[in-house]
Amino acid sequence: MYLEVKGLKKSYGEGGSYVEVLKGVDLAVEKSEMCVIQGASGSGKSTLLHCIGGLDKTDYGSISADGLEICGLSSEELSDYRRANLGFIFQFYNLVPNLTVKENIQVCGYLTDRPLDLEELLDTLGLAGHQDKFPQQLSGGQQQRCAIARALIKNPKLLLCDEPTGALDSHTSRDILELLERVNRKYGTTMLIVTHNNSIRQMVDQVVCLKDGQVRKNYRNEEKVPAAQLEDL
Repeated sequence: MYLEVKGLKKSYGEGGSYVEVLKGVDLAVEKSEMCVIQGASGSGKSTLLHCIGGLDKTDYGSISADGLEICGLSSEELSDYRRANLGFIFQFYNLVPNLTVKENIQVCGYLTDRPLDLEELLDTLGLAGHQDKFPQQLSGGQQQRCAIARALIKNPKLLLCDEPTGALDSHTSRDILELLERVNRKYGTTMLIVTHNNSIRQMVDQVVCLKDGQVRKNYRNEEKVPAAQLEDL
């Protein structure tokens, strides 16, 4: 098992503003598999992703990634964990506007001593012809591809995706999902994908549904639907 979360609790605020967001979450994800996390707004999806990514401190429970227990790590140790193990993809691309596509990707490549081949990555993600452009010269889909390449250049063991198609139209969403599918097959990257889109859960190995900070459903897909065949994106 690559990722194991046990009894995870997370709250924010104090007194009248106190909110318990995660109320004892348990889940496990196999190495090299794709897992979707779904739930209504406020169910705790993004908070769970941020806790697994070491961006939020937890109140109680355990998170083990590739055998490393991250709950209780210091800020410096969490930074090392993120640098060595994780890639992040968000709904908003967060590209550096005055750097080219190639430079945006290279910046993250410097964070590891085992980066993927940049030229191969540009080709795989369909960015070879756009590598010298700046973010404002790209479409939304191309910017998201650049954000994905930036996350992947580190050769992360775990890719955390928070609404990766949320800002895209249906055609571009399908392209991005096919890309994630291809990356998973090619590099064996374990993926957690937070999404509101019900169609996406058909293409992954495992589906986790959150409601009010707890896991209500956790099941595996016996037969996955290829991203190219998904409907209602």
